[in-house]
Amino acid sequence: MKTLSLSSPAKLNLSLKILSKREDGFHEIDTLMVKLPGLADQIEIGESSEFRFHCDDPSLPLGEENLIVKAVRAFETAAKTNALCSISLKKLIPHGAGLGGGSSNAAVTLLGLNQLFDFPLRTEELHGIAAKLGSDIPFFLTTGAARCTGRGEIVTAVPSPSALRVFLLKPSFSVATPEAYQRWQESHEIPSICYRVQNYSGVALENSLERPVFQKHRFLAEIKEWLLDRRETQAALMSGSGSTVFGVLKADADAETLAASARTELDPSLWHWTGFTEA
Repeated sequence: MKTLSLSSPAKLNLSLKILSKREDGFHEIDTLMVKLPGLADQIEIGESSEFRFHCDDPSLPLGEENLIVKAVRAFETAAKTNALCSISLKKLIPHGAGLGGGSSNAAVTLLGLNQLFDFPLRTEELHGIAAKLGSDIPFFLTTGAARCTGRGEIVTAVPSPSALRVFLLKPSFSVATPEAYQRWQESHEIPSICYRVQNYSGVALENSLERPVFQKHRFLAEIKEWLLDRRETQAALMSGSGSTVFGVLKADADAETLAASARTELDPSLWHWTGFTEA
């Protein structure tokens, strides 16, 4: 029986600009996204006599509300077939982190199902399914960096920026993306916190969601300021709607020492990861 082992990578928003509130309740955005190939969930999809889904993270729902299951149901409808398969998800990307883990899982599931069942759907059809499931999902159907516009579902390939060595910090709490967007229009900047555009390696690093998220979760602003003050970093930004904040590391930076300092000076329960963006 055929089995596929697939990598489901995280993403970073190197820039995220909110342009306006739309009549449909979403927001018009312009964002530059890159993948983190070294930080990825693992998905195994195989033929089976019935649909089964397993995840090694007990905190995630396994029912119809899970994005992987939603992707399976949408694929079945579009391909007019019963997707009899077994899907196993090994989680390494923290959820509620602004790293796109759930969106990546859904996109990779769509690609895997299409391969498992001998490509019944064209690329454009997969993109249409992905756009209906979630704004970030179409990005993960593509390779390389992309500029995503509309509510995020319009994906335009762009030359990948030079690989950045990044250092990620995430506290134990998550941030709900819908709430972050809902608070954007009425939010205000916190005095003394850096929101300005940071130009680094040809990329303008900025995030419109820092304003509403920092206003509610001041600790994330403190993480960003802490990273900006460190000699090891050249820039710092929140990814997506948080709660991950990342720093761009200098070539000689010792990431493990930086992580130890973060846990000592900020929060002993901080999660961290270091690696490179996709070039």
